[in-house]
Amino acid sequence: MPADSQVDVHPNRGFLARAHKFAFWLTGFYVAVIALLSVPYIQRHVAYEHWITEPWHRTFDVPEMYGLAPGKTLDLKVHTSDNVTLGAWFMLADSYYQTLRTSTPEPLSQPSLETVEDAIKSRPTILYFHGSAGSRCTTWRIQHYIAWTARLGANIFAIDYRGFGNSQGSPYEEGIKLDSYAAWDWLVEHGAKPEEVLVLGHSLGTGVTGKLASRLAREGVKPRGVVLLAPFSSMSTLLETYELWGFPLLQPLQSFALGRKIVKRLASELYDTLSVIHEFNVPTLIAHSTDDYQIPHSHSRSLMDKLLDPLLPPDFPLPDNPGAPVPHEHFQAFTEAQKARREARTALVRKVDVPAFGTIEQFEGTYGTVVYVEANWGSHSKVGLQEGVQDVIASMFKLGVHA
Repeated sequence: MPADSQVDVHPNRGFLARAHKFAFWLTGFYVAVIALLSVPYIQRHVAYEHWITEPWHRTFDVPEMYGLAPGKTLDLKVHTSDNVTLGAWFMLADSYYQTLRTSTPEPLSQPSLETVEDAIKSRPTILYFHGSAGSRCTTWRIQHYIAWTARLGANIFAIDYRGFGNSQGSPYEEGIKLDSYAAWDWLVEHGAKPEEVLVLGHSLGTGVTGKLASRLAREGVKPRGVVLLAPFSSMSTLLETYELWGFPLLQPLQSFALGRKIVKRLASELYDTLSVIHEFNVPTLIAHSTDDYQIPHSHSRSLMDKLLDPLLPPDFPLPDNPGAPVPHEHFQAFTEAQKARREARTALVRKVDVPAFGTIEQFEGTYGTVVYVEANWGSHSKVGLQEGVQDVIASMFKLGVHA
């Protein structure tokens, strides 16, 4: 071929072609993922992760397999108002269990229902709602039961929502709401006084706790209190910050109006605790760790601010239109309102910095004491295992040595 007929090939042309092809396929993959997430069935599998089992081989009727003491836990069934059967465990407070163990030389068998009812009447009970994935026998949940029954001196009643563990059905928001009511009703029917039941939720379980607590408040029922461990303010807000393997999956959609509408549409399960937390009619404790990379601790801040807001001077909003001119008097009123709110907050909220642990903030809310514990450690799953968090729970709700 003559030299002047040869076509010069730029050395970067092949690389650019491959980069364009990669970007095309990556965009297609992203669109396919978003399309799949718009299907409610897929959404629920992603949100609940109830198909994940840990440990793999589960035998719920032998709780001792997972490290619980012999004869400490009753495996039982709870029936919901829509005829779904749920698996559950009732674990005796360690102080009550030790009394049983030392009162007989014979090895203890699984406690009877009569024993459980006696424990309910003689010790406070934690009604526990767990997070997504796994079941009531998942390893890190067993660690919580062991710690709480001992350090908090309380019984624990843990259910598996529909579709989890050995419970019937498939999980969805309205159904799980019925599951929480059924668990509460079971305790009351077996002798629990509302003031002796502490409702505690972790992660997804905080959304479940919010639904139960708001219903009880509307009915004028007052449990001992409410504890939210690593909560999210609402599922739609969580989706805005959700990361998949470190990648902010939905962040690109939030840069334009249609994308923001798509994100909101993706939240078929709401669990909007932020909209109901002001209804809680009992003392409330919120705990979160700053090293939680699944649910940012800013969600707990939002929940605390929601409870604090009615006690602060009214805010003065600026115009909603971005870039709109703000009259000087409006801006001055806004500045003065913000200053007044900051001063009121400082006067209302008592903040204590605990070296090597974190911070504790406390104020008297509309319906009693509100405490926010922001721990430096604990990640997402184990903030409830922090002994500092447990000590605040014990002190606030008069459990364990504080009873």
